[in-house]
Amino acid sequence: MKVKDNSKTSSSLPVLDPLDPRLNAIRSDLADIRLKSDFNALHYASGKPGVVCEPVVNLKGTINTDGDNIHQFLQGETVWVFEDINELKWIQSRFDGYVGYVASCAISLETEFNQPTATAINENKPTHIVSAPTTFCYPKAELRNPPMYSLSMGSRVTIHSYQEVRGTKYAMLAGKGALIEKHLIEIDNFQSDYVKICELLVNTPYLWGGSSAFGIDCSSLVQLSMRMCGTQVLRDSDMQAATIGVEIDAGENYRNLKRGDLIFWRGHVGIYQGAIDNTPYIIHSSGHTMNVASEPLHQAIERIAYLYESPIGYRRP
Repeated sequence: MKVKDNSKTSSSLPVLDPLDPRLNAIRSDLADIRLKSDFNALHYASGKPGVVCEPVVNLKGTINTDGDNIHQFLQGETVWVFEDINELKWIQSRFDGYVGYVASCAISLETEFNQPTATAINENKPTHIVSAPTTFCYPKAELRNPPMYSLSMGSRVTIHSYQEVRGTKYAMLAGKGALIEKHLIEIDNFQSDYVKICELLVNTPYLWGGSSAFGIDCSSLVQLSMRMCGTQVLRDSDMQAATIGVEIDAGENYRNLKRGDLIFWRGHVGIYQGAIDNTPYIIHSSGHTMNVASEPLHQAIERIAYLYESPIGYRRP
């Protein structure tokens, strides 16, 4: 099947609603007090600062715990907590603004995370970010010990000291635990090429609502890789299509695309990887291959168009 080249057609990119409930703590019965002048609710609340205290936390869009996962938060991420009910917390990420319900036990109400100017030094303030796709946390500085748990790229941790055992350097966590030191970077030591981060995540399983190196979807691949480069972007593909960088004309036969440009379909996003052996490629978390995959650009466009539609627009971060 030959697919029409729509690389020069007019854009159909979405527009972001400023009161999108995915990005605002708003319900008919309760809303963020900061939105009192914009949204009518029965009650309003101020968010209490908290921090994610488990490696990966599933976020639900409704209070129904059997519902779909819509996002995931990683260890060390800070949040606002607006409600605690039925062993669930209604929260909003302080990184990307995403709103939903998580298990109460996954959030610690640590107010010191919101006091960077406090006189006392905050010993629990994150100092490092996991930069390897995944890493193990050992009970002590000994890689022969069974790990206690695993952490994903993007997790934020607090390192207090270092130990070296048989030539391997370990970063010792506040409290109990040891991580491989070379799997970490300092909290503000950002990477320079977000496409390289995506390439590190090739073969990561596709997971709807997944936001970690244990399982990830298309838009979180963009968000996590850009976050590792110090760029804050929104979570879902429609939000990204409405807000990231500037809209561009892909040009005839997509010749204007540069490495790192984003290609949007309705409900999907891919990252232009550049030419490999003179063939243009994209990298994306694909429901077709069920993993993060590098794929020839024209092959992906033709395959997706056959099942769904052609790209709706292009953006340059």
